[in-house]
Amino acid sequence: MKLVLFCTAGMSTSLLVNRIKDAIKEQNVDVEVEAFAVRAVESEGANADVILLGPQVRFELKRLQALYPEKKIASIDMQAYGMMDGKRVLKQALDLFGK
Repeated sequence: MKLVLFCTAGMSTSLLVNRIKDAIKEQNVDVEVEAFAVRAVESEGANADVILLGPQVRFELKRLQALYPEKKIASIDMQAYGMMDGKRVLKQALDLFGK
């Protein structure tokens, strides 16, 4: 599964990506994860199986769902995001993907 996170500039989600990568190793799941600024959604979103949005760009949810109706897209749980809880965000992504 390819998981892509988007936020305003890609910086805060980059920190979260490191925590998610730790959770991926710990759980030994086949997930590739990257983070980008939301302005890259047209180029980077097409390659994703699951797209998660940082809370600061959750207003983009409906637009992205219309742009990629076949993809699983959600806003990252605000508490998990604030705590940089990679395990919870990975679980959210896996649940969306259906694993």
